[in-house]
Amino acid sequence: MLYGILEMFRNEPFLLFLITISIACAVGGIPPILERQRRRSIENDLPAMLEALSDSLGAGLGLQQAMMAEAERNSGTLGKLLRETLLESHASTFDSALASFASKSRSPQVQRVMHLVSTAIEQDAPLQEILANMSRDYERLNDLMNRRESDLMGRAILIIMFVSIGLPFLIAFIVGLFAPRSQGFQLEEFNSSFTLFFGAASLVAIGVSGRMLGRLRSYFWWAPLWMAVSMSIYHVGVLVIGG
Repeated sequence: MLYGILEMFRNEPFLLFLITISIACAVGGIPPILERQRRRSIENDLPAMLEALSDSLGAGLGLQQAMMAEAERNSGTLGKLLRETLLESHASTFDSALASFASKSRSPQVQRVMHLVSTAIEQDAPLQEILANMSRDYERLNDLMNRRESDLMGRAILIIMFVSIGLPFLIAFIVGLFAPRSQGFQLEEFNSSFTLFFGAASLVAIGVSGRMLGRLRSYFWWAPLWMAVSMSIYHVGVLVIGG
């Protein structure tokens, strides 16, 4: 069976090479997905943390005490990061601990919040009110970001699935049905050209989808895989249906 499958690709060395490359690129595309999930988890927990800090300050606690209470309460990624930062603060100043917390989060939202908190402490500003306002602002911001991503994700997946799977299967079915190899039609060059065309079309679809979601670089890790899938569907489909 394996030999029969490989025999189908004997005239398409580029496709075989692309399949090999796609496996390595797919492995390289996993870390950006995990990193983004971690960052979004932190950012979605940020408004609740700011609200809790504001309430604790209103109850008469200091900022460091409020952050310690929030670190014990929060069991997510943000709470774990906060606990690690507070443990490090015993060997350094509280300001440096806030800077370390912002840096380790790798989140622009958290970095802006920590910068504003440090500035408010230096200027002796009403920190409770500032934290409450930031909590409401970032809650609205994350709601908009999540809604936008949910709307665009469906469209991006639809584009990729149609261009990389639906379209090559449809064209392969038409070519294999009306110009079958078993009846003597010689379409090797035509099929090779269309195989490359669907690979290029999948690359464009990945680029468009990644640009829509603002993740163009991370999406290009998956481009060889979708190109190989699209090209394989057309190439194998023509041989099977026309044979």
